[in-house]
Amino acid sequence: MMIGALDAPRRQVDEIDYPLLWSVLILLFIGLVMVYSASIATAEGGRFTGHQPAYYLVRHGVFLCIGMVAAAVAFQVPISLWQRYAPYLFMAGVVLLAIVLIPGLGRDVNGARRWLPLGFANLQPSELMKMFAVLYAADYTVRKINVMHDLKQAFLPMFGAMAVVGMLLLKEPDFGAFVVIISIAMGILFLGGLKARLFALLICGLMIAFTVMIVVSPYRRDRVFGFMDPWADAFGRGYQLSHSLIAFGRGELFGVGLGASVEKLFYLPEAHTDFLLAVIAEELGFFGVVAVIALFALVVQRAFAIGRQCVQLDRLYPALVAMGMGIWFGVQSFINMGVNMGLLPTKGLTLPLMSFGGSGILANCVALAILLRVDWENRQLMRGGKL
Repeated sequence: MMIGALDAPRRQVDEIDYPLLWSVLILLFIGLVMVYSASIATAEGGRFTGHQPAYYLVRHGVFLCIGMVAAAVAFQVPISLWQRYAPYLFMAGVVLLAIVLIPGLGRDVNGARRWLPLGFANLQPSELMKMFAVLYAADYTVRKINVMHDLKQAFLPMFGAMAVVGMLLLKEPDFGAFVVIISIAMGILFLGGLKARLFALLICGLMIAFTVMIVVSPYRRDRVFGFMDPWADAFGRGYQLSHSLIAFGRGELFGVGLGASVEKLFYLPEAHTDFLLAVIAEELGFFGVVAVIALFALVVQRAFAIGRQCVQLDRLYPALVAMGMGIWFGVQSFINMGVNMGLLPTKGLTLPLMSFGGSGILANCVALAILLRVDWENRQLMRGGKL
């Protein structure tokens, strides 16, 4: 009895995808260390932080603990249950996005209203909406699988749902989250069998729509022009990007050393959130950035590998959920890294699993727990067990 009791936890651990688990844990650990390094000066010089150097470290650590507990709970939930409640979660996300826009309820920061104050922390519904979009788009595709060739039946209802989400996000405004959610929905529809020709036409339509949104919005135009030549107005619209590029240049191959960044000393705005990768580049150098990119690539690769395994087991919904998670993490990390490196216009998107932010860490941890649950259920079926 005692030997069996001791062996039971070992068998449970052996059923986890180790490459995925360890890559996630390493990213979370690096993120914790780098958030502390990037935020020391800001925390020490801020009045609302009480001039405490470890202010952001402590909060980020608390967020990680909450995220881990939520992930442990989410892992216990069968994927069939996530599928059953996916439409309701999506509707709850839409309601939260609408509540944010109500004056007096949503919190304004730097001209954007994206947060709901909860006293001890702020909730950012758009982060939760990314996860809900994966669960809902996968469920929608499964229900429409027999009519995926039909534009009217397969695409237009999803287009309506995404249009509502898009309008709410653009009112905040949160163009970056909108791009990620649209990428998730379109990617899952394509993986679910949407015709390639129809998909190409929709991509062209989205590109035209994004171009129009940029042209008609002065602040988005400024960001695009600032991205094209940040040095033309290095103290204005190109300020963030120019200092991010300086951080990359200072880091060279091996970096200036952990904690030795100069750009984080009130030169680079949002150093512990949107531009955390720039601080990593300055302190850990080219090889530090390559290591982070490799870890994210591994997370995305494992997500798609798990999805392909689901297809072999004839589990369509879990397959689309797993691949949708891969699309989410791949697109968001790519955009954040592209912004930091000057390859894409500046957008307010954090680096998943690493940047400071309670809502983002919570959503990321729960999403990856769901992905691990998909993999765990696959392994149970391959062993001839029951879910």
